[in-house]
Amino acid sequence: MKRVQIQLTEDQDARLKRRALASGRSVSALIREAVDRLSGEGDRDDRVRRVMKLAGKYRSGMSDLAENHDRYLAEAYRK
Repeated sequence: MKRVQIQLTEDQDARLKRRALASGRSVSALIREAVDRLSGEGDRDDRVRRVMKLAGKYRSGMSDLAENHDRYLAEAYRK
């Protein structure tokens, strides 16, 4: 790995440290992840795992959402 030096605002530093603490990861790991996301080079398997964790997590309350997805989406964008 290559060592680099960056400058952050006090607020950015505090937010990054809070997120690292909450996630149990290092600040460096979070920065590497952000660079991967920004450059589009993130680990595909990791992205797939994160998306799959969301599957079924939320409920719309609509029994016909799959059949009428396009209609509901169009209505939402009209608002």
